[in-house]
Amino acid sequence: MVEAATPVPTMPGGLPFPGARPSAVLVALLEGEHGCEVVLTTRARHLRHHSGEVSFPGGRMDPGEAAIDAALREAEEEIGLDRHCLEVVGGLEAVSTWVSSSYIVPVVARCDGRPTWKVNPGEVDRVFTVPLADLIRDDTYRSEWWGRPPDDHELHFFELDDETVWGATARMLRGLIDRVVG
Repeated sequence: MVEAATPVPTMPGGLPFPGARPSAVLVALLEGEHGCEVVLTTRARHLRHHSGEVSFPGGRMDPGEAAIDAALREAEEEIGLDRHCLEVVGGLEAVSTWVSSSYIVPVVARCDGRPTWKVNPGEVDRVFTVPLADLIRDDTYRSEWWGRPPDDHELHFFELDDETVWGATARMLRGLIDRVVG
């Protein structure tokens, strides 16, 4: 199983840009037939922001709430993932997004066994897992540079069988893979 040696990031003394809203996501890992798998969701199509996109379970932090608590709470609310079957092992580098004005703290946890998903249709259309081995295949991953210097930036894409993962979720997946594979 994957170990995340980095401690869970905490909120900085000041947020990275004016109006940034603190958020947390759970990068849940479990053992599957093909090794370590990561849990992903497809956001409900009726949502105002990022509808139908692939994401990690997560959302906004409540005032005074720690990133770990927010990630675990959101995973329980969205997909019924019981926090008692999880062992938080660390975190990934926080990600800022301009589109949704978010500062996202990814919390990495191991999950014992194969959970039974209880999808909240108000937030999620489906939950699925993807083996990390599939994410590092040459026919799955690609990146592109968008924008013009000096404001250009690299965008990551993971082309799965029936979904494309991109944006902040792909950035966090890339960070996870870099940590695991090197």
